[in-house]
Amino acid sequence: MTVKLLNYSTKKDTYSDGDVEQEILKIFQNKNSKKLVENILANNPSWPMRYHLSPIRENILNWYEFENNKSLLEIGAGCGAITGALCNKLKKVVANELSELRAKIIAERYKNNKNLTVIAGNLSNIILNEKFDYVSLIGVLEYAGKYTHTKDPFTDFLLQAKSYLKKDGTLIIAIENKFGLKYWAGCKEDHTGKYFDSIENYPDYAGIRTFGKHEITKLLENTGFNKLNFYYPLPDYKLPTEIFSDQYLPTQEHNIRPGILPFNDFSQNREYLFDEKLAMDNIIDNKQFSFFANSFLIFAKF
Repeated sequence: MTVKLLNYSTKKDTYSDGDVEQEILKIFQNKNSKKLVENILANNPSWPMRYHLSPIRENILNWYEFENNKSLLEIGAGCGAITGALCNKLKKVVANELSELRAKIIAERYKNNKNLTVIAGNLSNIILNEKFDYVSLIGVLEYAGKYTHTKDPFTDFLLQAKSYLKKDGTLIIAIENKFGLKYWAGCKEDHTGKYFDSIENYPDYAGIRTFGKHEITKLLENTGFNKLNFYYPLPDYKLPTEIFSDQYLPTQEHNIRPGILPFNDFSQNREYLFDEKLAMDNIIDNKQFSFFANSFLIFAKF
């Protein structure tokens, strides 16, 4: 195994999808892992299997023109769904995962990657003696209130991420939009499983939350990131098949591809309260797409 695995984990995994992660580890320990993954994805897999194994996950960043002689710190790498694509594009990748088991999965999944180091443990307890050209938070920032134990956890977590960046470095964030159209149309909030929870601003807030575009812009600006580029993955950042930007927003002439709406929620049951396609057409005509986009992908510099 050429990948380095550094274990700083000090307690039992507190973030996990359960026994399925042991199954995923066994898959990547098998010499026929590629075929096993293909078979799983071809047979209507469970949401955790789809989320951790689908190559569609890589679409969130496999289009981005990284400078290939640069380095990246991937905070909250999960089971490595995006890690391989990053390794293919960059000279050095350090993947950090809070969960010891998930870190082992990443190390096994990419065991032949010489440019990858995997670190298990909470970065708050780890000293990294280097800075990176890129730091990524893909589906991570929303959990800061649960794992960063300060009075202002989201700001402090972003400041910590910023501390790992070189002066001209880029922070990459992917996160759900609290006002995403799918939540109005009948999807439960991704993290709490409650209808309209984010739209109502999390009345029973328990450490996990997402943000609207104005809120996350202010949060980033308050932590020193004053150069922001927003992108809008569809149907969301988890399984993106199309990505718009502020420079290329959908119009009636260049609209969202057929089949993306209504949103297909693989993780939980949903209602269908109205025709999302018709609603989105109306939203686009009124130039409100960025407010109702289901997810944000943000490139931030300071």
